[in-house]
Amino acid sequence: MKIYPVIMCGGSGTRLWPASRPSRPKQFIPLAGNRSLFQETVLRVAALADNGGRLIVVAGVSHRPWIVEQLDEIGVSAHVLLEPEARDSAAAMAAAAAWTEREDPGGVNAFVASDHHIPEHDAFREAVRTAAVAAAEGRVVTLGVSPSEASSAYGYIKPSGRGLSDIDRFIEKPDASTAGEYISAGYLWNSGNFVVAARTLLSELRTHAPAVEAAVQAALPPRGLADVEVLTEAFTAAPKISIDYALMEKTRLASVLEVHFGWSDLGAWDAIAASGEGDTGLHIFEDSEGCLARSADGIMVAALGVRNLAIIAEKDAVLVCDLSRAQDVKRIVDRLRVASPQHLDFVRPIPEILATGGRRFADWMRLRALPIWSSLGQDERGVFAEVIGMDGRPVQTSRRARVQARQIYVFAQAGQMGWRGPWKRCVDQGVDRLIADYLRDDGLCRTLLAADGTPLDETAMVYDQAFVMFALAMAKGAGCAEPTIEARAVKIREALRARSLPNGALIEGGDDAWQSNCHMHLLEACLAWEETGGDAGWTELADQVAHLARSTFIDAEGGYLREFFGSDWAPAQGEAGRLVEPGHQFEWAWLMARHARARNDESALDVARKLYAHGIAGVSERMAVAVDAMNDDGTIRSRRARLWPQTEWLKAALILAELSHDGARQAYLEDAAAAQRALWLYLTEDGLWRDKRLQDLTFVDEPAPASSFYHIMAALRQLSDTDRSSELDILPNPALG
Repeated sequence: MKIYPVIMCGGSGTRLWPASRPSRPKQFIPLAGNRSLFQETVLRVAALADNGGRLIVVAGVSHRPWIVEQLDEIGVSAHVLLEPEARDSAAAMAAAAAWTEREDPGGVNAFVASDHHIPEHDAFREAVRTAAVAAAEGRVVTLGVSPSEASSAYGYIKPSGRGLSDIDRFIEKPDASTAGEYISAGYLWNSGNFVVAARTLLSELRTHAPAVEAAVQAALPPRGLADVEVLTEAFTAAPKISIDYALMEKTRLASVLEVHFGWSDLGAWDAIAASGEGDTGLHIFEDSEGCLARSADGIMVAALGVRNLAIIAEKDAVLVCDLSRAQDVKRIVDRLRVASPQHLDFVRPIPEILATGGRRFADWMRLRALPIWSSLGQDERGVFAEVIGMDGRPVQTSRRARVQARQIYVFAQAGQMGWRGPWKRCVDQGVDRLIADYLRDDGLCRTLLAADGTPLDETAMVYDQAFVMFALAMAKGAGCAEPTIEARAVKIREALRARSLPNGALIEGGDDAWQSNCHMHLLEACLAWEETGGDAGWTELADQVAHLARSTFIDAEGGYLREFFGSDWAPAQGEAGRLVEPGHQFEWAWLMARHARARNDESALDVARKLYAHGIAGVSERMAVAVDAMNDDGTIRSRRARLWPQTEWLKAALILAELSHDGARQAYLEDAAAAQRALWLYLTEDGLWRDKRLQDLTFVDEPAPASSFYHIMAALRQLSDTDRSSELDILPNPALG
């Protein structure tokens, strides 16, 4: 018999306002000690799975960051099932049981609340193991706590005998005098902890609450390797009902095990005070007794001549109440719902979060990044630096065509967005150098120059041709006076079209001849020329590349983009063919969404959404960033995380939010806020950036690469575009003015 402990993270803890809020309920707050109640629960139950079981956590999607972070802090792993919508305890327990039965048909679940205070860990585990024996034989066992006092805060159970026995009756929370009668009659506190075999629970629900069982079975994600899974939308069809009403009051299999360890659900401030460990923060008591004081960082609580008070000071609200009235705090919360709902939660609206970050981003670009890269990052002849050291010094190195082109884009975009710095000089001189130094006699672009400007590699990479065409489109759109811009771009385009294979693909130079990446930037260049007013050839080529992505690059069954192929355009053999880069899933999703919007093609938008979903699978919960690489089965190949995938995550989330409605739009905006936070991890206050973040959360010590500026500017541009299209007020107008 293997035990699968399940920690239930439902509940909002309204009687513990203002410390407990929906975005940070009481289980994630240190209330009785240095660890949160959730962490204490994890440490109490994790050992129950040591014989081959698995710790399971069931929670709402909004609590995902708390769970991942707090598990990581104490070094415990768990399988996390996230509910898209709260449907009460019956559905939550059924979901965990369904997952357990799929993994181990004989598995026994121990369902425990995440917010209970049980100091005696060993006694608790011994009780669960005793109950598990009965559960393996088909019983549904609840733990009944031997009461220490006549409390009206808890429900009661009338057992038929002592030890492990049948249940005669469940009783709701009584008044104080009735509670005293129950104590005298040998009733037990209903702890809300259950031990039951997964198959038994599901079988009983099929009998007594079939709609619950059917909904959770449909909502269980396909078996995968991820530790955190979101139940599908089918979960929302489950009736909203507690396990007591759905099953425990109906089943004939219910038993209660009498236990004698200390237990409290810490449901109100009087229980916190009784634990003796509830005081936190700065406080001074003078001639005051029996008081509880808790304060947020930097807030001093001082009390003089008072007795039996709870004083809870948060950054936006203060509660003062008599501890004997602690159960009535919920009445304050009910009044706040009408009088001041903004004080019920810490959560700022997502548009406000994006707006604050967006303005900071625009200020950083205008005041820091653009000035340093337009001065130190470009010499007097118009040559852009490949890298700038973190000490602000350009580093002499070979010069790639793609960097010259990308920097032209950056400053052309800055000019279009209203930056008042020397963007025009940067663009004009950059274009002159691009034409003079990088374009060959046949009009195509060589890939690499030495530091002194002499050619090192004459190869005409498709990747580089795409960026040259892209840069020329942006320069033309910004008003560059060079008269040959459009003709040069068209010449490159037609040369590439002449080289196209029958399926419309192009063979790249270098070792990886059959790849998707160079086509991605080709599509980007075509869309840029469309927006600049180019001829019909750009639209034709854009459609050709978009079709190629859907027919060849994107896996028909899985919906994710592959990187490398064989000469027959089937996935490459070996590890190369299995590579899935989260950053490119996002980048292609952004481009396909733009193409879908331009063509009013809903099916292409569905492709973009699927690509985005595969990108999200590569966002590390612990690192809070998109990692470099996965395999085609969803496993992580590299946990290093570069800067550029964070910008592509932000761009894709924003454009899909523009093109979505209601709940889906909100979810994409929440992702955009997370991506914005991820990007800020890499940016330095002086206008430079770190490029590579390692699994230990440190950065590789190296100069800032100019090539990242293209990605950063594109993210700012998308923020600005989303601002205009969705009225989120993300950026000042003009953004860089």
